Amino acid sequence: MRTHYTVTLAMIAGFGFGAVAIHGLRAQARPPVYSITEIDVADQEGYMKDYAPRAVAALEVAGARYIVRGGKTYPFVGEPPKRVVVLVWDSIEKFQAYRDSAAAKQLEPVLQKYGKFHRSFAVEGVTN
Repeated sequence: MRTHYTVTLAMIAGFGFGAVAIHGLRAQARPPVYSITEIDVADQEGYMKDYAPRAVAALEVAGARYIVRGGKTYPFVGEPPKRVVVLVWDSIEKFQAYRDSAAAKQLEPVLQKYGKFHRSFAVEGVTN
């Protein structure tokens, strides 16, 4: 009788460990999401002093990681924006949660003083 309990307990534990492992594998298989924002900055000094530090702090709290933060742009076709920001997010849900957050909404009027969003979009990456 004791052997039956041991075998049953081992099977239940095995199912539990298997479920946790599968959940972990599925989480790893989700591709990252990259948000690309093109910003036309009219007042570079004001943008860097007033808007940028607050935006960086809010984005990092939301879980974003910077890939590109306003580096030199090399145009090949068309006119490039004045500033490009590329962020990586764990999921589209995290990106959307930030876009809907109070922090993001409070930053919009600050940005409008120094420039404007030209274009902003997200694209799903690939898993390796």
